Amino acid sequence: MAENQDTQLPPIIAVNQNPAPRTMYDYAKPSLTGTESSIVRLAVAANTFELKPNTIQMIQKFVQFDGLQDEDPNAHLANFLELCDTFKINGVSNDAIHLRLFPFSLRNKAK
Repeated sequence: MAENQDTQLPPIIAVNQNPAPRTMYDYAKPSLTGTESSIVRLAVAANTFELKPNTIQMIQKFVQFDGLQDEDPNAHLANFLELCDTFKINGVSNDAIHLRLFPFSLRNKAK
């Protein structure tokens, strides 16, 4: 019995007796707190890599995606890749170019 007296129980943690009621919506809505982008930009070995303003303007003018119901995301990707395949930057992979240009092809709800 003396052995049992030496061991102590962990302290009782105070629990909020009246937490604010949560709805099903509160449990279902996404939280972006602490999340990071799943898109990882590829390293570029070229020291002089630069996206020219006219390239960005061309993407913004010809392949824009708003995320509306009547827009086809697959057609947008096909058009975007077709336009990107019209130029090449020495020392830079196509994937690195695509990842850097793609955000310029989105606007409004899609951005």
